[in-house]
Amino acid sequence: MTSRDLILGEAELDDEENDQSFDEENGSVKEPVNGVNGKFHDSSEEEESDDDEDAAREIREGFIDDEDEEEAGERERRRHRHKKRRRAEKEREEEVLDEEDLDLIGENDPAYERRVPSEPKFKRLKRGHKEDRHRAVSRGLDEMFSDDEGESGGIAPHEVEQDRLGRFRPERRGLPDEFEDFIEQDELTDDDEKARRQEELEVARPKAGQSYTGVNAEDSGLNEETLETMMQAFGDGEEYKWALEMEEDMEEQELADQQLELKDVFEPSQLAEKLLTDDDNLIRWADEPERFQIARKPFKHVVLTDDQFKEEALWISNLMLPKKRLARDLIEPFQKAIGKVLEFFVTDEVEVPFVFQHRKDYLIHAAKVQSTPDPRNPDAPEYVVGAEKLLVQSDLWQVLELDLKFRALIEKRNTLQRTFDNLSKLANVHDEIFDTLLPKAETMEELQDIQDYMHMEHSTHLKDIQALNGQVNGTQRRPVSQKSLFERIRNGKVYNLVRAYGITADAFAENAMAESGRRRYDTEDPSKLPDDMADEESVLDPPEFATGAQAMKAARLMFAKEISTNPKMRKVMRRAYYLTGVVECFRTEKGLRKIDEQHAYYEFKYLRNQQMSDIAMQPDMYLRMLKAEEEGLVEVKIRLQGGDNFRKSLISSLVSDNFSEIADAWNEERERVLDMALTTLHQAMTKNVKEHLKTQCEDEIVNICREEFSKRLDQAPFKPPGEALGSAPRVLALSCGTGQANRDAVCWAWVEDDGRVLENGKFNDLRYDEKAKDEFVELVERRRPDAIAVSGFSVETHRLRTDIINIVDSRDLRGSEFDDPETGQEMSRKLDVVMVNDEVARLYYTSDRASTEHPGLAPLTRYCIALARYMLNPMKEYAALGRDIASITFHPSQQLVSQEKLLTQLETAMVDMVNLCGIDINEAVGDSYTANLLPYICGLGPRKATSVLKAINANGGVVSTRDELVGDPEENKLPVVGPRVWNNCASFVYIEYDASESTSDYLDHTRVHPEDYELGRKMAADALELDEEDVKAEIDEAGPAAIVRKLIKDDASDKVNDLILEEYAEQLEQNFNQKKRATLETIRAELQQPYEELRRNFALMSDDEIFTMLTGETRDSLCKGMVVPISIKKVLRNERKLEAVLDCGVRGFVDEDELPIDRDIDLNQVYSLHQTVQAKILSVRYEEMEVILSLREDQVQRPYRKQLDRMPDEWDEEQEDRDRDLLQEKSKETGRTQRVIKHPLFRNFNSLQAEEYLGSQARGDAVIRPSSKGPDHIAITWKVSDNVYQHLDVLELDKENEFSVGRTLKIGGRYTYSDLDELIVNHVKAMARKVDEITLHEKFQGGSKSDTERWLTTYTEANPKRSVYAFCIDPKHPGYFFLCFKAGQHAMLATWSVKIIPQAFELRNNAYPDMRALCNGFKLLFGNMQNGRR
Repeated sequence: MTSRDLILGEAELDDEENDQSFDEENGSVKEPVNGVNGKFHDSSEEEESDDDEDAAREIREGFIDDEDEEEAGERERRRHRHKKRRRAEKEREEEVLDEEDLDLIGENDPAYERRVPSEPKFKRLKRGHKEDRHRAVSRGLDEMFSDDEGESGGIAPHEVEQDRLGRFRPERRGLPDEFEDFIEQDELTDDDEKARRQEELEVARPKAGQSYTGVNAEDSGLNEETLETMMQAFGDGEEYKWALEMEEDMEEQELADQQLELKDVFEPSQLAEKLLTDDDNLIRWADEPERFQIARKPFKHVVLTDDQFKEEALWISNLMLPKKRLARDLIEPFQKAIGKVLEFFVTDEVEVPFVFQHRKDYLIHAAKVQSTPDPRNPDAPEYVVGAEKLLVQSDLWQVLELDLKFRALIEKRNTLQRTFDNLSKLANVHDEIFDTLLPKAETMEELQDIQDYMHMEHSTHLKDIQALNGQVNGTQRRPVSQKSLFERIRNGKVYNLVRAYGITADAFAENAMAESGRRRYDTEDPSKLPDDMADEESVLDPPEFATGAQAMKAARLMFAKEISTNPKMRKVMRRAYYLTGVVECFRTEKGLRKIDEQHAYYEFKYLRNQQMSDIAMQPDMYLRMLKAEEEGLVEVKIRLQGGDNFRKSLISSLVSDNFSEIADAWNEERERVLDMALTTLHQAMTKNVKEHLKTQCEDEIVNICREEFSKRLDQAPFKPPGEALGSAPRVLALSCGTGQANRDAVCWAWVEDDGRVLENGKFNDLRYDEKAKDEFVELVERRRPDAIAVSGFSVETHRLRTDIINIVDSRDLRGSEFDDPETGQEMSRKLDVVMVNDEVARLYYTSDRASTEHPGLAPLTRYCIALARYMLNPMKEYAALGRDIASITFHPSQQLVSQEKLLTQLETAMVDMVNLCGIDINEAVGDSYTANLLPYICGLGPRKATSVLKAINANGGVVSTRDELVGDPEENKLPVVGPRVWNNCASFVYIEYDASESTSDYLDHTRVHPEDYELGRKMAADALELDEEDVKAEIDEAGPAAIVRKLIKDDASDKVNDLILEEYAEQLEQNFNQKKRATLETIRAELQQPYEELRRNFALMSDDEIFTMLTGETRDSLCKGMVVPISIKKVLRNERKLEAVLDCGVRGFVDEDELPIDRDIDLNQVYSLHQTVQAKILSVRYEEMEVILSLREDQVQRPYRKQLDRMPDEWDEEQEDRDRDLLQEKSKETGRTQRVIKHPLFRNFNSLQAEEYLGSQARGDAVIRPSSKGPDHIAITWKVSDNVYQHLDVLELDKENEFSVGRTLKIGGRYTYSDLDELIVNHVKAMARKVDEITLHEKFQGGSKSDTERWLTTYTEANPKRSVYAFCIDPKHPGYFFLCFKAGQHAMLATWSVKIIPQAFELRNNAYPDMRALCNGFKLLFGNMQNGRR
């Protein structure tokens, strides 16, 4: 270990809020610690070498027996190293790991390079942790923390390795730089190889004066004659050499058989990310649907009995029925349908798409209804079949989810039952309450109540059993703790006073549960007053309960505890809260000022009396209430409506009916105990109900997201004119991005119908430039697209679309010709200019995937490609996003739900739609975009999908029939999936029918499952009117698929419409007990048109959707009456009008009547370009993306207030008025004057408002605002990073008056500027550029400081001799960054602070102009510090 292990400790930052006063030099330096990690290497090593030479000389002289002092462990290590070298030579050319596995790990890293096939795979792995000679040499301070920042482009010495012939070659790199030393080769350097060979020669050659027996005559003191005699007596050991050699060969063979695995190479997190852990492999190879394995993993050991299975069907039915609202006569069929679905899931192990597609008859209730006789149609059927849908596809996913919840319920119930059985067996405990309630418990809350009751009533016995189990199992357990207060009361004399209350807690709960107020148990009064009875000897239990008051208090606590833990009483309370509970919201002191009328939380700031049904109607509002409660702005409370009446009813169930002084005294005691119990129960029920409501609201939100996602997936490709639905178009996509359509370049991309990008480029002004228009027309006429796609990031996109429509209309641009379906003549239509939803394109164009697929294209061109591909197939584009799909907004409040919960629901929508459309399995093998759909196929998942593709490639890369997927030994086809998984996925992967191939089966190209192929062939034979002999002859000649092939060949598929399927269905049900009516309909449809496109037409965006996409605003966020800041763009002096733009890009217009100045005043004297003013919206034209504004003071000063649809008792107006008056009084006390500065960045914000405003802005954007320090100060807030904002205090000097801006502006006493524009450009923007520079540097880590330190630790553990450093942001001190470093594996983590200043970085009072200088300066500072310490 070198001196680099002595690292400075972390600098301590002061806590002052003023960034300018923060001094990064206030850190303390930790002194080096003696020991292994902090030890210096010094000249003592030379002394040790001298001692070794002396010792060797003494050995030769016979004074020291070195073998006695040598430890066995050291000899073993040397022997192991020797064997390791020999093993490395043999393993040199072995391919241990599959190269595809390594490529799979590194495919997402841009720095990863695939291995050259001629090189041995994983060659570097065989080096182990040995460094070559060049790495082993300790580097000096000049090479400390060395990286790629130097100028030299040559190959570093440590990057060179020598082959067996002595040739030097650069070391190959296949992993990212940060892992370049993570995997080491077990190769020897040239010097090591020479040393090893020399050592072998020395071992093999007898030394001078040594006989072949291995004993040195001189050293032993014996003559040769004596040694010869010894050899004759004991032998020379050669007869045992074969055994030693055999043992050594066995050891080497055993080590050679130990194959190196992925987990020996890569970090567990890397393997988990790529789904390559051992658990992932178990899922991958198990013959069970992948999603089932993952979902049921926690309950794999739970096996349901037949009775529990029936109970589950009834339990799920009762939970789903309230929302289904079925007729009474459909309830029983609904329950049966639930039972069948569970049987399919659990017994048959088939997923939702399979059940919905191939077991649809069990989801429908069909009944024969006698038809009314029709005299005009005597041949009309006597009965008609009426069908009612019982379950839809989303219901099946709910059943699957409830199945998991029921298994969790059964697991907890079984655990409680086993615990109680142990109590009964070992402690002879009997509890009627437990025996009665446990089998009836239907919710986790009820089971938790029973568990709390058991621990309360039988805590002593449970502790005894726990201690006994510890002795039986031989485990060391801590001594049983002292008995609790309630145990001491129950086991003592004080419990006699509890019995004196005259009724048990369970009897009281029974009375409370009784309907109509009929009491089941009476309350008996004692013969003495409570205080008198508490003083009796039979009650007092000294020393803890030595007085009557102590005994009475203990009795109250005990009885209240029994009431509050009684499961029946909790059920009564829970039912009351769900039926009559109301939700109310109360602002806190923090929320009083922060939640103003413009705040998103204002809609519930004074909310009262919200019923549970009201909450269910607004799930997003309740989740926002809980979020505000987390932020400390409000307090959400739940109370019982009519709580006094509820309390009175409970009292009537508890007190006695007697009339006497004693009865009154005891009734007062009972009421007192009841109030104590109700307090505890209220806390428990409030928490319970709030969590239950939260879960329900989250479920509702994710269900809404799922439905919205399903709508977006339910889009067929944009249909070209004259083509069938499902045909892909050829698209020309254009975008101007964030620029202006008539000034900035317009990027375009031409994408064919198969997704290939054939051409791209740029246009100039398509509004005024005739040359650009001609180029556009030439492109359209040459390529003949089916549609033109347009989208972008700003309102300018709307104008670009208008420009293109004008060109199409004026030049009469048309698409490809097609046959008119009515006349049969060729025709063409004017090109469609489509505004495309760009939510996928925005995630794609800056992604690593886009860079990999189109490395040479500009980001905006990649954006255009994504737009075109979206029109080709929206479902493929959504599937390619993977987990990034959660970044798309489906509901405004979806961020309030956990991402995993959201992703789970979105996955179900994708599974439904992918299986509805099916996948061409051969296309998936060759096309990565189609392969992205494979994990959503029924029975598969991401793990099985990769193994499927790998197995198909191993079989030749082509699948000819569906049966091949389970293997074909005759054709040497390996199984791709197991029988169960195949049963799930078979009908959802199809193979294109090829009439020229005799083995091609038409049914393999349909939605028909192989289990129903015989039905399809029977229907085809009947449609062709073939008898059994004809069918047999066809099958004998061309195989089972011959009948359907003949039907298609004869173009007779329409004949299946003449078949009467009802008779088929009845025969199947009577003979085979199979319901196949819906299946037969599917077969008939598929025989006519296989895998027909069932998705809806491509959805064109509405005006509101376009408005939201381009502006980020909705009808709620930008509407009439709002007061918004506007920036003036044009001053029309003659017309006395203003043109302006809002922050969202919407254009605004101010007419003369809405100006606050007289007509004789020149507009230019009051308004100037880019000036920011407040304006009120008079109207919004969403289609044109324009607003009409007013600047009149009477309009602007009247604040906008959102109209809330509340009943009078649902809003606390009195509290609202009191708070408004309180805020006005506080504002008067501060006496702060409103200040207005004529600058486009000025906003009349406080610090919190400025941060909220900048939240959606880019890094480096700033707000100029008033300062609370007085009229000679200005505050500037600028965005350093997400959620990191720096507030700069600007001192104004040389002011003309109180309201003007000073001619001299100073920041921190160091920087001086003449005006605000100079300050923004040379200070704020300069620092923002430095922030960009450091965040884009290769040494920057995007996580927190703790994340960066963990990365440093992991890196140094993988590279023990390497020193490493990294930068990360300091969120607590905006404008500062952490420089974290670690000088080796055993060195301490240390941190320095880097300050961002205009044009430079500041480290320990030294300024560095760029990152390269900063890194080199850090190394120099650290090196000098270490030299100084020496």
